[in-house]
Amino acid sequence: MSCLLAIHRSLVKQGARNLWEKLLLLLLLPFSILYGGVGWIRNRCYDSNVFPAYQAHLPVISVGNLAAGGTGKTPVVDWLVKEFGNQRKRAAIVSRGYAGSFNGDVGIVSRGDGILMSPAECGDEPYLLAKRNPRCSVIIAKKRIHAMKVLEQHEESDVIILDDGFQHRAVKRDVDLVLLDASRPLGNGWPLPAGNLREFPDALKRADFILMSRSKLPTSDDFMGYKVYNSEHQLADIAVDLDGDRVPVDQLKGLKLLAFAGIADPESFFSSLEKIGLSLTKRLSFTDHTEYRTQILEQLNKAAMSVDALITTEKDAVKLAADMFTLPCYQIPMDINIDNSTELMERLKKRLWS
Repeated sequence: MSCLLAIHRSLVKQGARNLWEKLLLLLLLPFSILYGGVGWIRNRCYDSNVFPAYQAHLPVISVGNLAAGGTGKTPVVDWLVKEFGNQRKRAAIVSRGYAGSFNGDVGIVSRGDGILMSPAECGDEPYLLAKRNPRCSVIIAKKRIHAMKVLEQHEESDVIILDDGFQHRAVKRDVDLVLLDASRPLGNGWPLPAGNLREFPDALKRADFILMSRSKLPTSDDFMGYKVYNSEHQLADIAVDLDGDRVPVDQLKGLKLLAFAGIADPESFFSSLEKIGLSLTKRLSFTDHTEYRTQILEQLNKAAMSVDALITTEKDAVKLAADMFTLPCYQIPMDINIDNSTELMERLKKRLWS
């Protein structure tokens, strides 16, 4: 599986470089056209009101992307919650709860007074957002209309953040904030499976704001004719072990580290660790939303026999415990820095409450 993911990532980022990859791309293109075509028809049905969309009684901002995973939505949702809080607006998060085991209509991860579900039940991202924002309501539902109705009934929120909502057309929104990876915003330009897009690129016409993530330097404020904002993910200067103890990141410099990640783009995490001066003796990549069961934990502990400590992502850490490892395991929180963030926030407020 990891080999296939590596080949697909290469097709997306670097294109078909040899005859075998060109043949593979050619074989996959009909499926991409079919996949993208079905999405195009679906969108036309929503645009023409053939398919109904729910109009919430509260302002709704969707945070989503065009590509399948890996653009860093979670730090952006976290940033929005905190920014709205600074404006004395109570934000609530609605998520699908992807990769969680919960099968009911509505799952209450948090009502702002304590976390009520485990990462295995609700999914690692909703759990992490609830942990980062203890006063925020976080609700999961496969049909997100149900979650929104619960929020409206309790009248505890001023705005709803629809996590990963760009393709969720069953709910109307006041703002569509779409994230693109600045290094390759449209991948190779094709939908899945030949590329990594969930829709054809012209779907960006629905976006109200485009946020370029992992933009190392301020770039153009225009992309395909759309106004964009630039952002960069940044690791904090404090590392946290699985017991909750905090140490300066500088204390990890010079240690031999085993880095591992079960996210959409592990290489970007490994690269960010090296950029802050950490020495990665070994790296292990797992599929997105990996469950850390016995076999994987044994693999990690075996690989860690020649290192000083382990390090992983904040998203992975919520599924782990200190007694799973024979060595310390650290995570470093990931934040986001947005260029012209004040301007972006003012424009969002105007769209949501004007």
